Amino acid sequence: MSDTPGEPTLHHDGSTPYEDYVRAEVLTHLQRPLSKDPGEMAFLVTTQVMELWFTVIVHEWRTAADALRGDDLPRALEALRRSGYELSALNASWEPLAHLTPGQFNAYRAALGEGSGFQSAMYRRMEFLLGEKSAAMLVPHRGTPKVHDELAKALHEPGLYDEALAYLSRHGDRPLPAEVLGRDFSARYEPHPEVEKAWQRVYAAGDGPLQRLGEALTEVAELVWRWRNDHLVATRRAMGGKTGTAGSAGVAWLEKRAAKNVFPELWTARSHV
Repeated sequence: MSDTPGEPTLHHDGSTPYEDYVRAEVLTHLQRPLSKDPGEMAFLVTTQVMELWFTVIVHEWRTAADALRGDDLPRALEALRRSGYELSALNASWEPLAHLTPGQFNAYRAALGEGSGFQSAMYRRMEFLLGEKSAAMLVPHRGTPKVHDELAKALHEPGLYDEALAYLSRHGDRPLPAEVLGRDFSARYEPHPEVEKAWQRVYAAGDGPLQRLGEALTEVAELVWRWRNDHLVATRRAMGGKTGTAGSAGVAWLEKRAAKNVFPELWTARSHV
């Protein structure tokens, strides 16, 4: 009961219900800075926050893919809409790191050792759902069998766009080719002219369920592009063209990633409507 009518309950047996649900005590004690530089704490917390956003976005995209597989478009659109808000929050989490000078980053960069963001298993799950498949990206996780097995499973499953194209094929004015629907899902998605034509017809027809699906996917694609560009700019400011952690090409690698469109035919089809 409350100590005073209308006031919140202050006395609990054991931990508070909030703590039991959120597990804030766990979350706020996961930080273990490895340098004496005070800026490392912001880097570490920001990175951990990003991992949490990766987790919920993967959940939303899997929910959307499952819904599309079951022909439940409203449920899929709701999950995609939520993921848009979450992607915006993920992108905003770059802000604490976006203005680092090389000197500020160098003050604790050595603490990362061989650590690099491309080693994030949950981010890899995101990329796989976007169609960016690569068996080579399982290699860093061979030492953690559970994570490796989960990624290997995701590698061979249809991505979000694959499920969207299967839905488009079932509900559009004509089916998509077998080489699109039955492609090797463990390979990176490559654009197909018949998919571009299908989206062209959807947009030429005007507002409707399929165009709403296309727009929901386009919103996701745009926000992913913004994420990649924000990552590129933050890295360029902090370390210029130096080699990245874990021997990556750093900015050069990020530039290639930023130049690629997610769900490519949704962009190219617009030129023909």
